[in-house]
Amino acid sequence: MCYTQNRFNALLSACVLSLIATAGWSQSLTWLGTLPGYDRSYAYGVSADGAVVVGWAENAAGQKRAFRWENGVMQDLGHLGGSYSWAYGVSADGAVVVGEAYNATLRSRAFRWTASGGMQDLSTPGGSVSGAYGVSADGAVVVGWAYNAAGQGGAFRWTASGGMQDLGTLPGGNNSDANAVSADGAVVVGGAANAARYERAFRWTASGGMQDLGALGGCCSTAYAVSADGAVVVGRASIAGGQSRAFRWTASGGMQDLGTLPGGNNSYAYGVSADGAVVVGESGWRAFRWTASGGMEDLNTTYASLLTNRSVLREARAISPDGRYIVGWGYNAATNRTEAFLLDTGFPRRGDVDRNGCVDDADLLAVLFAFGGQGYRNEDLNWDGTVDDADLLEVLFHFGSGC
Repeated sequence: MCYTQNRFNALLSACVLSLIATAGWSQSLTWLGTLPGYDRSYAYGVSADGAVVVGWAENAAGQKRAFRWENGVMQDLGHLGGSYSWAYGVSADGAVVVGEAYNATLRSRAFRWTASGGMQDLSTPGGSVSGAYGVSADGAVVVGWAYNAAGQGGAFRWTASGGMQDLGTLPGGNNSDANAVSADGAVVVGGAANAARYERAFRWTASGGMQDLGALGGCCSTAYAVSADGAVVVGRASIAGGQSRAFRWTASGGMQDLGTLPGGNNSYAYGVSADGAVVVGESGWRAFRWTASGGMEDLNTTYASLLTNRSVLREARAISPDGRYIVGWGYNAATNRTEAFLLDTGFPRRGDVDRNGCVDDADLLAVLFAFGGQGYRNEDLNWDGTVDDADLLEVLFHFGSGC
């Protein structure tokens, strides 16, 4: 580690007035509302700091429109000429949104949106339709599916320099789709047909190609999310009785059945934290969170104090890299409608690198020892790919919180 004492002292001096412990344990549930004139919204992605949420909602004309929510405002991201759009993923800093939108010929096309460039059509590799479902932490790599000239659907990985790369299929299969990508854009996961025409969860890398992750005794599986380093994959897989189960896959442990909530016959895992330790999804129309120590918990039970009257969290669709923020959709009894939600679980606290509830010397030292390092990890508190001044300041500003 190369870090001078003078630089450290300067940063410490700049933060000295902010080294006041935060009182209480911050937890909150925010219903995101809808676009003007209609009554439904669904959230599918959240930025690293929980400030930006993306998804889709219906407008006054009943048209489905991709949205980006920030500071209490739901922004309609428009379309590509055909009135309809859906947003499914967002970069770590909330600046890049991906999804699909109709063009003027009413064909669905994958898009990448930024505030400066608007909605960019990512085109197709010769076919007529495409859709984007995942984006890397820096917004540079987009994944999804697209039809080729033969009318077959294929998973793709897109970059500005390389365009849309077809990721192929499993041996003997003829279609695939990509649902998520690792933080650095190197690992892609999704679903692909095998030789028996059953959909199977896959994990793709440039060196290893497309790997079939198997199932849980049944025929089929699909991967919906992947950890920052690409080592943990989550999704749903069928069991011998034909029901679906949320799964968590690792190379060493294979595919693990995460079970169901009491009374639920099926479960689906849609999101995973950057370190792969926290999984979110849905079971029996109830949003869940899973950890190795706590198993599958009903978010409606854990955060009952935040729910009023008959409000219910139905599906958890995504989770922030640190596992603190969860988004999805549910029933808001106060407005009597289906709405997107943002759940701030309050843990980990900002700056709490080791996740022990106290921002202290250990967290400061963790960032200092990792300073200048590349890659997405817990010390990279703002998830920009580098452990730098911004991450150190995050610890210093919240030093003493929870201790």
